[in-house]
Amino acid sequence: MQEIVRTRPAQRFQGRVAVVSGAASGIGLAVARALVTEGARVAALDVKRGPEEDGLVWHCGDVSHAESVNAAAENVRRELGDPSVLVHSAAVTAFLDTLSTPYAEFERIQRVNVFGAYLLMQTFVPAMRQRRHGSVVLIASITGIVGAPGMSAYAVSKGALITLARTAALELAEDGVRVNCVCPASVDTPMLQASFDRHPDPVRARELNRRRHPLGRLGTPDDVARLVLFLASDEASWITGGTYVIDGGALLARRWQE
Repeated sequence: MQEIVRTRPAQRFQGRVAVVSGAASGIGLAVARALVTEGARVAALDVKRGPEEDGLVWHCGDVSHAESVNAAAENVRRELGDPSVLVHSAAVTAFLDTLSTPYAEFERIQRVNVFGAYLLMQTFVPAMRQRRHGSVVLIASITGIVGAPGMSAYAVSKGALITLARTAALELAEDGVRVNCVCPASVDTPMLQASFDRHPDPVRARELNRRRHPLGRLGTPDDVARLVLFLASDEASWITGGTYVIDGGALLARRWQE
Protein backbone atom coordinates (compact mmCIF):
# COMPACT_ATOMS: atom_id res chain seq x y z
CA MET A 1 0.00 0.00 0.00
CA GLN A 2 1.32 3.40 -0.95
CA GLU A 3 2.08 5.58 2.03
CA ILE A 4 0.14 8.83 2.16
CA VAL A 5 2.36 11.69 3.16
CA ARG A 6 0.50 14.60 4.71
CA THR A 7 2.15 17.98 4.94
CA ARG A 8 0.83 21.21 6.37
CA PRO A 9 1.10 24.46 4.46
CA ALA A 10 4.30 26.37 5.19
CA GLN A 11 4.43 30.09 5.95
CA ARG A 12 0.70 30.39 6.59
CA PHE A 13 1.21 33.85 8.10
CA GLN A 14 3.70 35.29 5.65
CA GLY A 15 3.54 39.08 5.68
CA ARG A 16 0.95 39.20 8.47
CA VAL A 17 1.16 40.91 11.85
CA ALA A 18 0.16 39.05 15.01
CA VAL A 19 -0.24 40.21 18.61
CA VAL A 20 0.30 37.66 21.39
CA SER A 21 -0.25 38.52 25.05
CA GLY A 22 1.49 36.64 27.82
CA ALA A 23 4.31 35.99 25.38
CA ALA A 24 7.25 35.92 27.80
CA SER A 25 6.84 32.26 28.74
CA GLY A 26 4.71 29.13 28.49
CA ILE A 27 1.96 28.88 25.90
CA GLY A 28 2.23 32.51 24.84
CA LEU A 29 5.93 32.19 24.02
CA ALA A 30 5.35 28.95 22.11
CA VAL A 31 2.58 30.59 20.06
CA ALA A 32 4.70 33.65 19.33
CA ARG A 33 7.64 31.52 18.19
CA ALA A 34 5.42 29.32 16.03
CA LEU A 35 3.89 32.36 14.33
CA VAL A 36 7.34 33.70 13.53
CA THR A 37 8.35 30.34 12.10
CA GLU A 38 5.40 30.57 9.73
CA GLY A 39 6.21 34.06 8.51
CA ALA A 40 4.40 36.42 10.89
CA ARG A 41 5.79 39.56 12.41
CA VAL A 42 4.86 39.20 16.07
CA ALA A 43 4.21 41.87 18.66
CA ALA A 44 4.92 40.05 21.92
CA LEU A 45 3.12 41.62 24.89
CA ASP A 46 3.91 40.93 28.54
CA VAL A 47 4.67 42.72 31.79
CA LYS A 48 8.29 41.67 31.28
CA ARG A 49 10.45 41.10 28.23
CA GLY A 50 11.00 37.58 27.04
CA PRO A 51 13.93 36.18 25.10
CA GLU A 52 15.38 38.32 22.34
CA GLU A 53 14.73 36.36 19.17
CA ASP A 54 14.41 37.23 15.50
CA GLY A 55 10.84 38.06 14.57
CA LEU A 56 9.64 38.92 18.08
CA VAL A 57 9.09 42.61 18.80
CA TRP A 58 8.64 43.07 22.55
CA HIS A 59 6.18 45.51 24.06
CA CYS A 60 6.01 45.65 27.84
CA GLY A 61 2.61 46.39 29.30
CA ASP A 62 -0.14 45.22 31.61
CA VAL A 63 -3.16 43.95 29.67
CA SER A 64 -5.42 44.57 32.66
CA HIS A 65 -5.14 48.37 32.26
CA ALA A 66 -6.55 50.26 29.30
CA GLU A 67 -3.81 52.91 29.37
CA SER A 68 -1.12 50.26 29.11
CA VAL A 69 -2.89 48.43 26.28
CA ASN A 70 -3.44 51.68 24.37
CA ALA A 71 0.22 52.63 24.71
CA ALA A 72 1.35 49.21 23.53
CA ALA A 73 -1.09 49.37 20.60
CA GLU A 74 0.34 52.69 19.43
CA ASN A 75 3.82 51.18 19.40
CA VAL A 76 2.63 48.03 17.62
CA ARG A 77 0.93 50.02 14.88
CA ARG A 78 3.93 52.29 14.46
CA GLU A 79 6.47 49.47 14.25
CA LEU A 80 4.51 46.66 12.59
CA GLY A 81 1.07 47.85 11.49
CA ASP A 82 -2.39 46.59 12.41
CA PRO A 83 -2.53 42.88 13.28
CA SER A 84 -4.71 40.32 11.54
CA VAL A 85 -4.15 37.79 14.35
CA LEU A 86 -4.71 38.32 18.07
CA VAL A 87 -3.93 35.63 20.66
CA HIS A 88 -4.70 36.30 24.32
CA SER A 89 -2.60 34.00 26.50
CA ALA A 90 -1.81 36.26 29.46
CA ALA A 91 -3.11 34.75 32.68
CA VAL A 92 -2.65 34.75 36.44
CA THR A 93 -4.10 32.51 39.12
CA ALA A 94 -4.48 32.00 42.86
CA PHE A 95 -4.81 28.73 44.76
CA LEU A 96 -7.86 29.65 46.81
CA ASP A 97 -11.44 28.42 46.97
CA THR A 98 -14.52 30.58 46.43
CA LEU A 99 -15.10 31.59 50.05
CA SER A 100 -11.47 32.28 50.90
CA THR A 101 -10.55 34.37 47.85
CA PRO A 102 -10.21 38.05 48.85
CA TYR A 103 -12.11 40.48 46.68
CA ALA A 104 -8.92 42.19 45.50
CA GLU A 105 -7.41 38.89 44.41
CA PHE A 106 -10.56 37.80 42.61
CA GLU A 107 -10.65 41.14 40.82
CA ARG A 108 -6.94 40.95 39.90
CA ILE A 109 -7.41 37.60 38.19
CA GLN A 110 -10.49 38.72 36.26
CA ARG A 111 -8.75 41.91 35.16
CA VAL A 112 -5.80 40.08 33.60
CA ASN A 113 -7.54 36.99 32.28
CA VAL A 114 -10.87 38.44 31.14
CA PHE A 115 -10.59 42.22 31.02
CA GLY A 116 -7.27 41.73 29.22
CA ALA A 117 -9.03 39.86 26.43
CA TYR A 118 -11.79 42.49 26.30
CA LEU A 119 -9.32 45.39 26.13
CA LEU A 120 -7.14 43.75 23.49
CA MET A 121 -10.16 42.95 21.34
CA GLN A 122 -11.56 46.47 21.64
CA THR A 123 -8.15 47.84 20.69
CA PHE A 124 -7.13 45.62 17.78
CA VAL A 125 -10.29 44.10 16.31
CA PRO A 126 -11.78 47.29 14.78
CA ALA A 127 -9.02 47.32 12.14
CA MET A 128 -9.71 43.65 11.39
CA ARG A 129 -13.37 44.48 11.06
CA GLN A 130 -12.60 47.29 8.65
CA ARG A 131 -10.50 44.95 6.50
CA ARG A 132 -13.13 42.23 6.87
CA HIS A 133 -10.48 39.71 7.81
CA GLY A 134 -8.96 38.63 11.10
CA SER A 135 -8.75 35.92 13.73
CA VAL A 136 -8.83 36.03 17.52
CA VAL A 137 -7.89 33.05 19.69
CA LEU A 138 -8.45 33.17 23.45
CA ILE A 139 -6.57 30.70 25.66
CA ALA A 140 -9.02 29.42 28.24
CA SER A 141 -8.82 26.09 30.12
CA ILE A 142 -10.82 22.95 30.78
CA THR A 143 -11.31 24.44 34.26
CA GLY A 144 -13.66 26.88 32.55
CA ILE A 145 -15.79 23.90 31.56
CA VAL A 146 -15.69 21.64 34.63
CA GLY A 147 -14.57 24.02 37.39
CA ALA A 148 -11.51 23.71 39.60
CA PRO A 149 -11.90 23.38 43.38
CA GLY A 150 -9.24 25.49 45.05
CA MET A 151 -8.75 27.71 41.98
CA SER A 152 -12.12 29.43 41.94
CA ALA A 153 -11.23 32.81 40.47
CA TYR A 154 -9.10 31.23 37.73
CA ALA A 155 -11.86 28.79 36.73
CA VAL A 156 -14.42 31.60 36.64
CA SER A 157 -12.17 33.68 34.41
CA LYS A 158 -11.64 30.84 31.96
CA GLY A 159 -15.36 30.15 31.78
CA ALA A 160 -15.88 33.82 31.01
CA LEU A 161 -13.40 33.62 28.12
CA ILE A 162 -15.40 30.78 26.57
CA THR A 163 -18.57 32.87 26.68
CA LEU A 164 -16.74 35.96 25.42
CA ALA A 165 -15.43 34.03 22.42
CA ARG A 166 -18.87 32.72 21.54
CA THR A 167 -20.51 36.12 21.89
CA ALA A 168 -17.85 38.01 19.94
CA ALA A 169 -17.91 35.34 17.22
CA LEU A 170 -21.59 36.03 16.64
CA GLU A 171 -21.08 39.79 16.70
CA LEU A 172 -18.17 39.78 14.26
CA ALA A 173 -19.01 36.98 11.85
CA GLU A 174 -20.59 39.24 9.24
CA ASP A 175 -17.42 41.33 9.25
CA GLY A 176 -15.15 38.39 8.45
CA VAL A 177 -13.52 38.25 11.90
CA ARG A 178 -13.39 34.84 13.56
CA VAL A 179 -13.12 34.24 17.32
CA ASN A 180 -12.30 30.88 18.88
CA CYS A 181 -11.31 29.53 22.27
CA VAL A 182 -8.73 26.88 23.17
CA CYS A 183 -9.10 24.93 26.44
CA PRO A 184 -5.97 23.06 27.51
CA ALA A 185 -5.69 20.71 30.46
CA SER A 186 -2.37 20.50 32.34
CA VAL A 187 0.35 22.05 30.20
CA ASP A 188 3.92 21.97 31.48
CA THR A 189 4.44 25.68 32.13
CA PRO A 190 5.87 27.72 35.02
CA MET A 191 2.32 28.31 36.29
CA LEU A 192 1.65 24.57 36.45
CA GLN A 193 4.97 23.91 38.17
CA ALA A 194 4.08 26.54 40.76
CA SER A 195 0.95 24.53 41.56
CA PHE A 196 3.08 21.41 42.11
CA ASP A 197 5.58 23.29 44.26
CA ARG A 198 2.85 24.11 46.76
CA HIS A 199 2.67 20.43 47.76
CA PRO A 200 4.94 18.73 50.31
CA ASP A 201 6.11 16.39 47.55
CA PRO A 202 6.11 18.27 44.21
CA VAL A 203 7.40 15.24 42.30
CA ARG A 204 4.48 13.12 43.48
CA ALA A 205 2.04 15.94 42.75
CA ARG A 206 3.34 16.09 39.17
CA GLU A 207 3.01 12.34 38.78
CA LEU A 208 -0.55 12.28 40.11
CA ASN A 209 -1.47 15.07 37.71
CA ARG A 210 0.12 13.22 34.80
CA ARG A 211 -2.05 10.18 35.54
CA ARG A 212 -5.19 12.26 35.03
CA HIS A 213 -4.40 12.37 31.32
CA PRO A 214 -5.18 9.10 29.52
CA LEU A 215 -2.51 9.81 26.88
CA GLY A 216 0.01 9.45 29.67
CA ARG A 217 1.78 12.79 29.71
CA LEU A 218 1.36 16.47 30.44
CA GLY A 219 0.78 18.76 27.51
CA THR A 220 3.52 20.98 26.14
CA PRO A 221 3.22 24.62 25.09
CA ASP A 222 4.01 23.51 21.54
CA ASP A 223 1.01 21.12 21.59
CA VAL A 224 -1.26 24.08 22.24
CA ALA A 225 0.57 26.38 19.83
CA ARG A 226 -0.08 24.03 16.92
CA LEU A 227 -3.82 24.14 17.57
CA VAL A 228 -3.79 27.91 18.00
CA LEU A 229 -2.00 28.40 14.69
CA PHE A 230 -4.51 26.23 12.86
CA LEU A 231 -7.44 28.21 14.28
CA ALA A 232 -5.74 31.52 13.48
CA SER A 233 -4.92 30.50 9.90
CA ASP A 234 -7.02 30.60 6.75
CA GLU A 235 -7.21 26.80 6.95
CA ALA A 236 -9.85 27.40 9.62
CA SER A 237 -11.75 29.98 7.59
CA TRP A 238 -15.12 28.31 8.28
CA ILE A 239 -14.55 27.93 12.02
CA THR A 240 -15.72 30.49 14.55
CA GLY A 241 -17.24 30.50 18.03
CA GLY A 242 -15.70 27.14 18.83
CA THR A 243 -14.38 25.81 22.13
CA TYR A 244 -11.52 23.43 21.40
CA VAL A 245 -10.36 21.08 24.14
CA ILE A 246 -6.73 19.95 24.03
CA ASP A 247 -6.25 17.81 27.11
CA GLY A 248 -4.71 14.39 26.51
CA GLY A 249 -8.15 12.89 27.21
CA ALA A 250 -8.44 14.35 30.71
CA LEU A 251 -11.90 15.83 30.24
CA LEU A 252 -13.19 12.56 28.89
CA ALA A 253 -11.80 10.54 31.78
CA ARG A 254 -12.47 13.11 34.52
CA ARG A 255 -9.86 11.48 36.73
CA TRP A 256 -9.67 14.34 39.18
CA GLN A 257 -9.21 12.22 42.31
CA GLU A 258 -7.21 9.14 43.14
